[in-house]
Amino acid sequence: MSLLAINPTLLIGMPGTGEWVIILVVVVVLFGGKKIPELARGIGKGIREFNDAKKGVQDEIESGMKDTDKSK
Repeated sequence: MSLLAINPTLLIGMPGTGEWVIILVVVVVLFGGKKIPELARGIGKGIREFNDAKKGVQDEIESGMKDTDKSK
């Protein structure tokens, strides 16, 4: 059986338990135990800022739509 005969969609998917353990070990080795909380805090702050910006843009669009409705 050739490698090209394998369906490519079978090769792409969510990592299983073994892969998650390997990823976790690599993260601990690369960043160390003390840096992981700082890394998680930074990721959380970035997600929070992204959601705040997304909400701000959404609010601006909605207020713009309300303004155009009132002017008609």
